[in-house]
Amino acid sequence: MPFVTLGGITLHHRYVDANGSAAPLVFINSLGTDFRIWDDVVARLAGERPLLLYDKRGHGLSGTGSGVRSIDDHADDLSALIDHFGFDRVVLVGLSIGGMVAQRLYARRPELVEALILSDTAHKIGTAESWNTRITAVERHGIGAIADGVMKVWFTPDFHARRPADLAGCRTMLIRQELSGYIGSCMAVRDADFTQSATHIAVPTLCVVGDQDGSTPPDLVRSLADLIPGARFEIISGAGHIPCIEQPEALVGLIRDFVASLSPGETHG
Repeated sequence: MPFVTLGGITLHHRYVDANGSAAPLVFINSLGTDFRIWDDVVARLAGERPLLLYDKRGHGLSGTGSGVRSIDDHADDLSALIDHFGFDRVVLVGLSIGGMVAQRLYARRPELVEALILSDTAHKIGTAESWNTRITAVERHGIGAIADGVMKVWFTPDFHARRPADLAGCRTMLIRQELSGYIGSCMAVRDADFTQSATHIAVPTLCVVGDQDGSTPPDLVRSLADLIPGARFEIISGAGHIPCIEQPEALVGLIRDFVASLSPGETHG
C-alpha cells in the first residue's frame, strides 16, 4: 500500500502509470469516502493515461495531522502530492468536496492545471444552517446517525433496490471515516464560497451531475458551469450524487470525450 508523508500528513494513494505524454488524471474523492469510489472508473481508463488517486486528509487510510480547517488544507495536501510525483500539468477530477478542492487548487496554482472535471459539486454547497445541523448530529451521535439519509442522496432508489450489497458497503465506508476528518471537512465546505473565483477559471472545464443527485442537484451544478467561461455541462441519467459508483460507464464516456477534446498543444506529461 503506497503511503507518503508530506507536510506532516501521511497520504494513502494509488498511481496507475501509462505510456505516452498525456497529463495525468488526478481523482479527488467526496466527503465521507475513500479513493475506492473510483475503482470502476480506473478499471476502464487504466492504460489510456496516468491516473493518481488518494485519500483526503482525515479520510480512508490517510492521516489527519493537525486537522481540517478549510478547503485550503486539502488543497495543500493535493498540491504537495502532485509535486511529489513531479507532474508539470494535470487534469483534476473532483467529486463533491473534491470538486471544491480542485477549484481551490486551480485558483492557487493555475499553471499546474490543464483542465477540470467537476462532478456533482458547486461553487457553494449548502447553507451554514444545514452544515451546522449535520455537524451537531455527528458530534452527538456519530456518523451512523446520518448515514441512511446520506445514502438517499448518494444513490437513486433503483440503486437501493437492485444493489443492496453495494449500498451496505458504501454505508460502511461512510461510517468508518475518521470523525474529526469528517467534521472538519464539513466545516470546510460550509465556509467555502468560490462564486467569484469560478468566474476566473480559464482552462477547459467539464461539469457533470447525476440526474437524481439529492446533494448537489443538476440546477446547482449547472449554475457552477454557467459561472465558468466556456464550461461544458452534462447530466448523467440514472445516477445520484456518486456517478462514479452508480454509472461509471457513462462517466468514463464523458471523461474520454472531454480529454480527447483538449488540444495536443495543451497536453504535457
